[in-house]
Amino acid sequence: MAHKASTVLPRWSVAAPVVGAIILGVAWGRTPALWLVLVVSVALIVAVLAAVHHAEVVAHRVGEPFGSLVLAVAVTIIEVALVVSMMMSGGRSADALARDTVFAAVMIVCTGVVGLCLLVGGIRHRVIAFRIEGTSPVLATLASLVTLTLVLPTFTTSSPGPTFSTSQLIFAGVVSLVLYAVFVFVQTVRHRDYFLPADAGNEHAHASPVSTRVALFSMALLVICLALVIGLAKALSPNIEAAVLAARAPPAVVGIAIALLVLLPETTAAVRAAARNRLQTSLNLALGSALASIGLTIPAVAAVSIGLGLPLSLGLPAKEIVLLALTVIVSTLTLGSGRATVLHGAVHLALFAVFLFLAVVP
Repeated sequence: MAHKASTVLPRWSVAAPVVGAIILGVAWGRTPALWLVLVVSVALIVAVLAAVHHAEVVAHRVGEPFGSLVLAVAVTIIEVALVVSMMMSGGRSADALARDTVFAAVMIVCTGVVGLCLLVGGIRHRVIAFRIEGTSPVLATLASLVTLTLVLPTFTTSSPGPTFSTSQLIFAGVVSLVLYAVFVFVQTVRHRDYFLPADAGNEHAHASPVSTRVALFSMALLVICLALVIGLAKALSPNIEAAVLAARAPPAVVGIAIALLVLLPETTAAVRAAARNRLQTSLNLALGSALASIGLTIPAVAAVSIGLGLPLSLGLPAKEIVLLALTVIVSTLTLGSGRATVLHGAVHLALFAVFLFLAVVP
């Protein structure tokens, strides 16, 4: 039986961006006092929940895997804008900011987010299934891109240090963009069925569809909510930096903390999908965002670096290369059978713990 299209969004999901924008305006440009830190933290959580809600509304309208792609690309575009603006503002370690951001995003997604989804899905449903024909090509693309952009610059000799020469940087940017474009084409057009959940035929059997007008409105609110997540995370960054300094942890921990906050919407949406036994949707979100982080960030920062003559260090140190290689190998093994249990999730989360521990105690 056909459902009547819904034309109403929950009031809280519409009010959340407005209230969040007001709070961000109050907190922006200052070091928040304790009471303001608490208010900003609550606003951040509400903005994440609103972003997830609007992403699910859009996903309901356009279907999988378009819904996952919308959230992953929207988050990544805002992340790219944030990284580029910080690169242009200069400051200590600005030349390594893009590298550290992309590396942190890949590690957080492939170990933390994927591990949490596998663990939650395994606990709720014992054995969870996904389409290997969808995960294998994504992992191959991801492994190729991280090696090209984050590992090879450490070993090339055309320019000193962990950098690419101008021609190498242009080549890496073009290859990253082309591979990501091909991935999007395969995921949404040529082999869309590879990325659909096993029960795709009943995806919305018990849910009322939304109208096109509501879906477009939700899309706009989604972008606003994601921008608020970035802004509120930045507003909290002085307090995060102060805590890191007090703990005498390395500066890279600040970037990891902010990346964790920025990735909250995708993480929440992915875990909720895993809890509903829709692991394929979770993997679309997680692996798709990792690919977008490289495929969109590297070309953007390469263009800025070349156009403005800014230094750009892309090559990872030896310890990070080992962690990255281990993550790729483990991901290939755990996501290579089409079925997963809590053990697979535990392995990924153990790697995530190693990544966080070695970032604090290098």
